[in-house]
Amino acid sequence: MNLIKVRTTSISNILHKLTYRYASSQALVTDLKAIAGNENVSNSASVREQHGHDESYHAGHEPDVVVFAQSTDHVSQIVKYCASKHIPIIPWGTGTGLEGTDKLGFTYFLLNCIFFHIGGVTAPKGGVCLNLSRMDKIISVNPEDFDCTVQAGVTRNALNTFIRDTGLQFPIDPGANASLGGMCATSASGTMAVKYGTMRENVMNLEVVLADGSIIKTSGLKGRSRKTSAGYNLTNLFVGQEGTLGIITEATLKLHATPEAVLAAVAPFKDFQSAVDATVAIMQSGLPVARIEFLDEKMVDACNRFSKLSLDVLPTLFLEFHGSNNNIEMQGQLAEETCKSFECLKFNYETETDKRADLWKARHNAIYAAQALRPGSKAYSTDVCVPISALPGMITFAKDALKRLNLLGPIVGHVGDGNFHVFLIIDPKNAEEVERVHEYSIALAKESLRVNGTVTGEHGVGIGKKQLLIEEFGPAGINTMKAIKQALDPLNILNPDKVI
Repeated sequence: MNLIKVRTTSISNILHKLTYRYASSQALVTDLKAIAGNENVSNSASVREQHGHDESYHAGHEPDVVVFAQSTDHVSQIVKYCASKHIPIIPWGTGTGLEGTDKLGFTYFLLNCIFFHIGGVTAPKGGVCLNLSRMDKIISVNPEDFDCTVQAGVTRNALNTFIRDTGLQFPIDPGANASLGGMCATSASGTMAVKYGTMRENVMNLEVVLADGSIIKTSGLKGRSRKTSAGYNLTNLFVGQEGTLGIITEATLKLHATPEAVLAAVAPFKDFQSAVDATVAIMQSGLPVARIEFLDEKMVDACNRFSKLSLDVLPTLFLEFHGSNNNIEMQGQLAEETCKSFECLKFNYETETDKRADLWKARHNAIYAAQALRPGSKAYSTDVCVPISALPGMITFAKDALKRLNLLGPIVGHVGDGNFHVFLIIDPKNAEEVERVHEYSIALAKESLRVNGTVTGEHGVGIGKKQLLIEEFGPAGINTMKAIKQALDPLNILNPDKVI
C-alpha cells in the first residue's frame, strides 16, 4: 500500500503542474461546440457563475465552460476530448448538494439532506462543467416488475408525476427536487429512508461513462433482475462516488406501491430526551413507520415563523404511517401509546392530504426556516449518523456543544435511522464564528465515530469532510479508495479534489 501512496502523490504533483486553465481558451469552446452543438455550450459569465456553486456554504469556483449534454454519446465524446487535454470535468445535476460534491451525474440530494455543507459542484481547477439536466427522458417503466429506467437529468418529482397513474411511486425524498442521477451519485436518502431505504438500496443498474469515455452498465448490459451475484458489485461502487469515478447517464430504479392509506401525526414532548427515547422505542418495537422526524424547540419555533404553523414550541416528532385502510389506525394507536409512555404531551393525527403536505413542506423547508432566524446568515449542516441506541447520547452531546461554543443551531433529523442535522446559523464573514463552527463540526463528527457512527449519513463527503474520512476508514481504507480512483481516473479529471 505504500507504493499506492507514492504513485498517487506523484500523479497529483504532475497534474497540479498542468495548465488546467486551458479551458478558458476559445479553442476549447469551439471544439466542444463541434461535439455537442452550438446551442449546448456556453462560457458566458452568468452561466458559469450559476454552475460555480451548490447549496453548500463552501466558496464557489466557476468552471471555464458549461456543456449541456443531450445524450450518453455526447457525454462519452466530451469526456474523451477532455481526457486528451487533461481538462477537469465536473458533472452537474440540479445544484442541490450540501457538501460541494458535483451536482447531477453526481449530486444528490441530497438535499432536504442536501443543503449547506459539502461544497461539491464547484470547480476548483476550472475546466468543463457537464450539465446533464437536458438528459431528462424516462426511458421505460415496467409496472409489473416495479422498476423503471431514466436518464440522469430526470428529477424525482418528474418521475413521480409520470408514474402517478400506475399505482407506483419512487419514495426516496431528499427534500429538494433533485435529479435522479445526482441522487444516485451521492446515495441520497431523506425522510422516508427509514421505510424504503436510501438510493443505495433502490438502484438496480447504472449506465456510467468512465474517465476515458468508455461506457459500462454496472449490473449487466440489460440487467433488471431484483438480485444478482454475477461479478463485482459495480452498482454500489458508483452509487455515492460523487462524480469522482464516472458520470452516471442512466439509472434503473426500484419502484414501490403507493400506499392505500396514509396517516401523519405530530407529537410534542416535555423535553428532547423523551422525544428521542420514544423514537428508539418505536423503532425497537418493529412498528412499520414510514417517516419519523425530530425537531427540537428552536427548529419548531423557526418552522412556525417561516411556514406559518402553530405548533407547540417543544421538542417534537413528525410521524407518518403507510398501510391499508384496515391497519393504518392501529399503527397510529400503537405509536401514540409508545409516545405517551415517554411524556408525550399530546398526539395529533392528520389524515387530510393538504394538511399533511403542509406539514412535510415545512419540514423540507427547515433549513430556510433556520436561516430566517438570523437574516443575512448562512447555514452549515452537520450530517452525523449513529446506531439507534447511541442517538439519545449523541443529541445530548450536540446540544451541550452548542452551549459551550455559543452557537445557534436548530436540530432536525431522520432519527428513525439515527441520522440528524444541526443547522449552524453563521455569518460567513465572521472568521471567529466560522472557526467555532469548524470546531463544533469536528467535535460532533469525532463523537459520532467514537460511538460507531459515520461523519456523513446522506450529504456525502465533497470537500467538506475529506480529512475526517481518514479517521473513519483508517489509512488502509483510504489507500484502497485512492487505488480505485487511480485505476478508474488516472488523470484525476473527474470532479478533482473531492472525497479523497
